[in-house]
Amino acid sequence: MCTEAMLGDAFAECGFDIDTFEVVPPERVEAPAGHVTFPDPTAYDVIVPLGARWPVYEQSLVDTWVTAEMDMMRKAADAGVGILGVCFGGQLLAQTFGGSVARAETAEVGWFELDTDDAGLIAPGPWFQWHFDRWTVPPGATEIARTSRSSQAFVLGRALALQFHPEVDIDLLEGWLADDREGISGKLGYNHDDLRLRTKELVDDAAVRVRELVRAFLDKVVRADPAS
Repeated sequence: MCTEAMLGDAFAECGFDIDTFEVVPPERVEAPAGHVTFPDPTAYDVIVPLGARWPVYEQSLVDTWVTAEMDMMRKAADAGVGILGVCFGGQLLAQTFGGSVARAETAEVGWFELDTDDAGLIAPGPWFQWHFDRWTVPPGATEIARTSRSSQAFVLGRALALQFHPEVDIDLLEGWLADDREGISGKLGYNHDDLRLRTKELVDDAAVRVRELVRAFLDKVVRADPAS
């Protein structure tokens, strides 16, 4: 279950209308491969590919809608449309533009501080993470944040890739925990109640940070002078 959650609020406060497109509906979760016709990205000022439960390199998906989504990203980039890729969406940006994505040695689940080169764009956090893969930064991109385990953000043209989830609020987390049917987070040593408690402690501050991030993304990435 991936929704825009606090990201939607942040973009709406910046004057954007929000149009949500569901790639894999709930009834197809157990068999996600299949044809998907994506919207024309040039009809939008910004697109925000969000997370997913599957790897971007899963072959059955690459053979179907992942390749179509990558084509959409290329079309958006060619047209100068802003792209904010979140977790799976960030990994897909890396894969689309010449980087690679593979299983990480260690998963990151929970709230993590980042080492950032541009705190005005990516604050140190803490930010919420729930991922098992990591990317290599594509050619021509500039990495701007990282943890000891994985790259966390890069800029490429008018695209910003994020490995973390700035959108997470309590309701979204509860949906993810309910959907954690195999207890993956528990098997990795991440207790659901601890995640709930930490999120309740941090969500108000995170709501401020996600709004700052969206404004900075619009000002410093989408609207930046490419010649500067």
